[in-house]
Amino acid sequence: MRAKKARLPMISGILCLTAWLTTATADPAATTPVQVIDDRQQTVSLAAPAERIISLAPHITELLFAVDAGNRIVGTVSFSDYPAAAADIPRIGSYKQLDMESILALKPDLVVAWSSGNVQAQVERLARLGIPIYYNDPQDFEQLALALERLGTLAGRAPQGRAAAEDFRRDLRALEAQYGDRPRVTVFYQIWDRPLMTLNDRHLVSRAIEICGGHNLFGDLEALVPRLDREVVLAADPEAILGGGMGEDSPHWIEEWRRWPTLTATARDNLFFIPPSLLQRATPRILEGTRWVCEALETARDRRPETSE
Repeated sequence: MRAKKARLPMISGILCLTAWLTTATADPAATTPVQVIDDRQQTVSLAAPAERIISLAPHITELLFAVDAGNRIVGTVSFSDYPAAAADIPRIGSYKQLDMESILALKPDLVVAWSSGNVQAQVERLARLGIPIYYNDPQDFEQLALALERLGTLAGRAPQGRAAAEDFRRDLRALEAQYGDRPRVTVFYQIWDRPLMTLNDRHLVSRAIEICGGHNLFGDLEALVPRLDREVVLAADPEAILGGGMGEDSPHWIEEWRRWPTLTATARDNLFFIPPSLLQRATPRILEGTRWVCEALETARDRRPETSE
């Protein structure tokens, strides 16, 4: 009986020591306040890195996976299809129409919104309910790199965010060095066929075209997504036409331009389909799409008559 009583203080002491060691060796970053600036130049502050994140756009889901924070996404929108693991995340509507009840039921400690894509009134309602909002909408490649760093910080993955951003910047510099000084190619970039739609210079696609030595013929239009009459494109006579879209299965749009055989792009067979998920989403994969663009424009240069340069 005395032996048992003697062991009790010893066991209690061991338990206390174990608890102290666990606390002492815990990752301090897990409870450290974090603060970043979002793409609206607003400060986003969290008492600790987010553990329950809602992504309101497919490209945002991909960005979070890129910084090793995919396991912290508790809800996302339709068409969040990359990487494959994103398919297992519960859906909370589409980027244009959010299911507010589902979002609130998931108890997020951070919502990452798409400035130019989400319905502003719905995002503002979440903010009024006290949920921190980080607005993401990169207008250039450096902003995309910064988004990787900032989302990494917010999700407690700062080293992974910095590494992903540096890899992105390095690969971008390589593309610029390889193609930036090539002779200019005039380009029409098509994202929809009826009505005919393109993108202006505020979109990253135009930056990709520029890096490859191309010139977006309609980049100076005011609307981010201008609608055009086909006659306007025919009059502009692009040397190359690049087609994308909302899915990966719309290359037939490009083929329609063969109805105008005197168009320079058609006459030289400079009609190229670029998978939109590689070019129209603001993620690290946009550099893969940019390489597709660069190779297409290089083909267009090779097809020039010898007297044109």
